[in-house]
Amino acid sequence: MNVAHFDPLPALQLYRSERIGPITFRALLQRFGTAQQALDAIPELAKRGGGKRPPRLAKRSDCAKELDRLHSLGGQLLVEGAQGFPTQVGHCDGSPPILSVLGHAHLLEQDQVAIVGARNASPNGQRFAHKLALELSQANLAHEPLHITSGMARGIDAAAHQGGLERGSIAVLAGGVDVPYPQENARLYDQLIDQGAIVSEMPLGTEPAARLFPKRNRIIAALSRGVVLIEAKLQSGTLITARAAGEFGRSVFAVPGAPYDPRSSGCNAMIRDGAPLVRSARDVFEDLQAERNGPLGAEMPPMLGLTPTALSPDMAGSLDEPSVDKARQLILELLSPYPTAVDELLNECQVSLHLLQAALLELELAGRLERHPGNKVALIAELELDFSQG
Repeated sequence: MNVAHFDPLPALQLYRSERIGPITFRALLQRFGTAQQALDAIPELAKRGGGKRPPRLAKRSDCAKELDRLHSLGGQLLVEGAQGFPTQVGHCDGSPPILSVLGHAHLLEQDQVAIVGARNASPNGQRFAHKLALELSQANLAHEPLHITSGMARGIDAAAHQGGLERGSIAVLAGGVDVPYPQENARLYDQLIDQGAIVSEMPLGTEPAARLFPKRNRIIAALSRGVVLIEAKLQSGTLITARAAGEFGRSVFAVPGAPYDPRSSGCNAMIRDGAPLVRSARDVFEDLQAERNGPLGAEMPPMLGLTPTALSPDMAGSLDEPSVDKARQLILELLSPYPTAVDELLNECQVSLHLLQAALLELELAGRLERHPGNKVALIAELELDFSQG
């Protein structure tokens, strides 16, 4: 495929459509080969799944306007499988297949370490974050530059970005890339566009909301080789980033704090439970250097129908309607509103993985099934299953 002529519009339209999350997006492209073919197939798939109505597809004109607006800001849309998408993100469960970027998008493909922590950080915490980011960003990991990634929040995040700014720091936002947040970091936002990068999976103009920050935190973890926690409470978004990093196989480091300071309770607990203690940049750098022999994107397969990875004719041929219908009935008998592991379903149903995935896809597009963390699925209760209205 000639990526120079890749059109991201159908992929954007697919991802912005109702009921299309990262897993569903990937499943559709694997099955149908292109985003446009997937879009064309969705109404029939939803009907076969027994849904009340098909998902509302994003308007192509709205997506074209979003792309035009992003380009007018000097930004880029990165699509998994096409040139420029950070391959390490594709390894991570539930990671977005589409990212909007302002600034220097090529930085996302280079080695990164995340530094995250409290918004109401102490002056000492902010000074340490700045110093740590400065020293790490001045180092080279296996002769390649190391960049600082964070969430552009006030406190630790902002201090880390400032420390890593000269070599190019990367900020992941919960809202659209065109929505600086918080406003007090508007100058930092401009500096990051000029010297680093701003990243988000959300549509332009999206205002930050509480439900979006966990998604933002998982992207931070997915982009980075390791995550350093500074002044994190036990119940905080910072620990969401740490948990995601652990799920993704990233290193998690913690800076100790005073036992009586609640801002350090999460960091101290992480150290108690085995996280490496950070006293200086050397503690982080030596660990990352030791792991650098296994690049995060080294074993990533070709992705998503943007390269030749759609189901083979033999596999596609096995997805005949009676076989998928039978698999779907087995799934409905086994599932409940309580999440069940897909691996467990596979063992119980005794069907091929491709048949199971096809049936799950139809149920999800019909609005009868939802995905849960840990590769689990559950039925959505009390739906009226009526397609009579079209």
